[in-house]
Amino acid sequence: MEVFRTRNAWGAQAPSVLVIACSDGRFQEEVDEFLRSHLGVQNYDRLYVPGGAGALAKGGTEFMRAQRIRTEGQFLVEAHGIERIILMFHGPAKDGPAEASCGDYKRRLPTASAESLLRQQEKDAEQIVREGLWDGVRLEIYRCEVTADGLVSFVLMHD
Repeated sequence: MEVFRTRNAWGAQAPSVLVIACSDGRFQEEVDEFLRSHLGVQNYDRLYVPGGAGALAKGGTEFMRAQRIRTEGQFLVEAHGIERIILMFHGPAKDGPAEASCGDYKRRLPTASAESLLRQQEKDAEQIVREGLWDGVRLEIYRCEVTADGLVSFVLMHD
């Protein structure tokens, strides 16, 4: 049996930051770079689900799903002593490719334009902020936007 061993030792101290982002693998390296280079976040818990932060919004037929994701997040907050949560949405910038739209949002709103999906993400972010998530936790919300040249920008939606 072949065994692979890492060079890094496991650390017993849980991270104090939780990132909730879309499971879309096309954004993972850029999210990691943004967290590390711009926010200085090196070690963090991950809750990656289709729709990312949008999975927390309690709208329409998604209420039960949102409640389930919130329950999972609550567990991490309590078990790991999370102090800061970074929520991520994604999609095209105004001049970006429509293919960068979030697949989960397209599933829920199949006839919506990229602009309409952005507006829904903004509404969902507002709802999350208004209703709150977990007491005593700092909340930051960003949107990863793919521009016409294929680069990814991160736009602050709420802090």
